[in-house]
Amino acid sequence: MMHRSIFLSAIFGFSFLFAFSVRAQGPVDPVFAKWQEKVDPAVGRGLDYLARAQNEDGSFPHNYGRSVGIPALAGMAFLSRGHLPTEGPYAENINLCIDWVVRHQNEQGVIDNGDAGHGPMYAHNIATLFLSEVSGMVDPERQAKISQVLPKALALILRAQQVKKDERNQGGWRYHPDSHDSDTSCSGWALMALRSAKLNGAAVPDQAIADAVAYLERHQHPEKGTFGYSGREDHAKSLTGMGLLCLELTGRHGSPATIAAADYVLQTYRDLPGRQYEFYGIYYNAQGLFQVGGKYWSEFAPWLYETYLGKQQPEGSWDSKTAGRIYGTSMMVLAFTVPHRQLPIYQRDETVDEGE
Repeated sequence: MMHRSIFLSAIFGFSFLFAFSVRAQGPVDPVFAKWQEKVDPAVGRGLDYLARAQNEDGSFPHNYGRSVGIPALAGMAFLSRGHLPTEGPYAENINLCIDWVVRHQNEQGVIDNGDAGHGPMYAHNIATLFLSEVSGMVDPERQAKISQVLPKALALILRAQQVKKDERNQGGWRYHPDSHDSDTSCSGWALMALRSAKLNGAAVPDQAIADAVAYLERHQHPEKGTFGYSGREDHAKSLTGMGLLCLELTGRHGSPATIAAADYVLQTYRDLPGRQYEFYGIYYNAQGLFQVGGKYWSEFAPWLYETYLGKQQPEGSWDSKTAGRIYGTSMMVLAFTVPHRQLPIYQRDETVDEGE
């Protein structure tokens, strides 16, 4: 087992002690085992595509490629297959992603280079999650930069959550740090960034996590189990997996709320291909249903692999109609590599019954 470095940073009143390891992969998921000989080469072709497409400065071409969000997603895609920034065929690519992200933090703590769609908080939250996941894996010089950028980025997320909002929106996040409303998509990325940092030893207040979960719970339909964007059912087919994953990762494993969400996803996942937010929904459905395990993962995974192996382009990419090939490839790699369990944020409780 390779141990990630341990370091302490105190900025903005928060103490961050990161002490964790890159875990060796455990027993191969039995569902994934039937597909691994096809899936792993497809993932390799996808990562090769990302490596070839990356610009020398660490950004990417095409849609949103010069934001911080796309390089962060691509960086996590490399990490999700067990590749490291200190060695191996994609070390330079991962380091370029890191360098691009840490280079673009402003005085307020926002990691932003524009080109991020509606507002900077989406890209900021994804970039913060990426830095938290890769922190401790890098060389000392890059670790020093991450140690400066990451605490400020987390502090910004916490400040943005404290902006006064009405009861329905309180606890969540929106397009800008000073937004007075919230949406579940932006809030899901922020919650995962905070949880990742907390798992890695950062002094993220328990109340911040609890408030974010409470915000999401207010956007789950009590009977249908769906999560909506600003309500309880809008964009439910692409967003319910997000709510499911967030609940699973914050201690609600196997609860009635997660089972209701998983049941809805299991009924609707086949409707995602061709929809506007297809790759976003597939990514979250894969992550969430793998966490639940049992019949949910056993039914979904074969469909995922059979359907999307066939959608990979000859050069290795997957093309998202709404966000382009870099985004689509990164999200599909992250969905395909769930069973490898390499990213700390997505580690699953090993007591989950995979064969149910």
